[in-house]
Amino acid sequence: MNQAITVAPVTLESLLARVNEMAAQMAQMQEEIRRKDEQIDQLNAENLQLRHQLTQLKKMVFGAKSERFLPALPPEQLTLGFAPETVPAATASISYTRKAPAQKVKHPGRLPLPGHLPRHKVVLEPEGVDVKSWKKIGEEITEELDYTPGRLFVRQYVRPKYVNPQAVEPQIVCAALPERPISKGIASPALLAYILMSKYVMHLPVYRQIQQFKREGVAIPASTINEWIAACTRLLEPLYRLLAQKVLSAKYLQVDETTNPVLDKNKKGKVHKGFQWVYHSPQERLVLFDYRKSRNGEGAHELLKNFTGYLQSDGYTVYDEFADRKDITLLNCMAYARRKFVEAQKNDAARADHVLTQMGLLYALERRAGEEGLSEQAFIELREKESAPVLAGLKEWMVEHYGQVLPQSPIGKAIAYALPRWEKLSCYLEQPYLNIDNNWVENAIRPLALGRKNYLFSGSHQGAERSAMLYSLLGSCKLNQVNPQEWLSDVLERIASHPVNKLEELLPGKWAPNLNQ
Repeated sequence: MNQAITVAPVTLESLLARVNEMAAQMAQMQEEIRRKDEQIDQLNAENLQLRHQLTQLKKMVFGAKSERFLPALPPEQLTLGFAPETVPAATASISYTRKAPAQKVKHPGRLPLPGHLPRHKVVLEPEGVDVKSWKKIGEEITEELDYTPGRLFVRQYVRPKYVNPQAVEPQIVCAALPERPISKGIASPALLAYILMSKYVMHLPVYRQIQQFKREGVAIPASTINEWIAACTRLLEPLYRLLAQKVLSAKYLQVDETTNPVLDKNKKGKVHKGFQWVYHSPQERLVLFDYRKSRNGEGAHELLKNFTGYLQSDGYTVYDEFADRKDITLLNCMAYARRKFVEAQKNDAARADHVLTQMGLLYALERRAGEEGLSEQAFIELREKESAPVLAGLKEWMVEHYGQVLPQSPIGKAIAYALPRWEKLSCYLEQPYLNIDNNWVENAIRPLALGRKNYLFSGSHQGAERSAMLYSLLGSCKLNQVNPQEWLSDVLERIASHPVNKLEELLPGKWAPNLNQ
């Protein structure tokens, strides 16, 4: 018997319910896909950031840190298939024209040795020939540069004593000793200068200097040398305070800070992380180190409370607090902003290379103005004519491209750093004496960084303050191309009896050696 199959009637309501159910499932699937896409984008961004951090760490640990940028050659220029040894850096107008073959220039020969060096003659007569009866018609002179290591010696001051036997009341007469930096000390000004220069210019720790002296057969305890250094800084303190006054009275300062580890008796087993704040006056050619126990802004606000003018720094937030003062105009450092695009090259080479090429034009113009020796007015006009359009174009480009990159990517972070600070990065156009970057003050910090690698830390907070004093004075010697050994030797000998109202004569920029010695 056949069984009848019954089919439920399909109604419009059931179809609509089924369609709505499928639509809800489709919307749910689309939402799930959207969430997955967001997770993928987030993971890609995290992966990109971690790879960038890994690259930077590898560069810090295994490789030399370089910010050199060479613009890519245009496609129409042929290459030989291998990298040339040298490629010219970006110039104000990048053009690629075929140059005529350079003519072979005759080598001028070896440069003569400086004439101020003493000459010790060694006469070499011909061997095997008796030339006594011969006539001398000339001579051949060959010079070689020789070196005698520094040697310790003892200077004796012999002071004869005299008495007048015919006097009613005989009186003994004896010459007075010349004034010395350390009363009753055995170290001469030249030796003290050598010790200070060795540590703070040549980055030689005290214990290595002690080893040098031992090789000369002289044993000097570390405590004695440290006492000598402390005594010298007490003598130089008035000069350091005058230098600080000169730096802080300038109308343009560059500022930066760096760590200075210090042994602190209150922190057993740990090293206190102190900071040297560095202020550089390009116009005065002086640099000031100021030691502080922390990186907060108290020290900077205390030191700059009476400063008026332009203040140039990196993007550290402490300096942004000075923006509220009407008597201070803040500048930012183009090199610091440029550095972030160098780090972003492996992330987004096309965008990073574009920014670096444009920044290269700005630097090329600064070099060109310096080489041509332009007047202040001509320099301002040149910047307004050529630098201002490049800066305006870069800002417009960053505004356009920031929305096209991941905010957490290296190129996104580079743009996010530079764009809000663009007015402060462009502010150097206002005055001819303003610099495009803060590299001068970073160069002033370099001796401290090198010394820190050798002697690791300061023995106390007072020792870090003494280091600040000596790095200031010796760094200013470098800026003024003054020999630090000669300057210290002369100043240590003269400063104790030098008139206070003429102390400025001993600053590195005003100093002249004492010719009466």
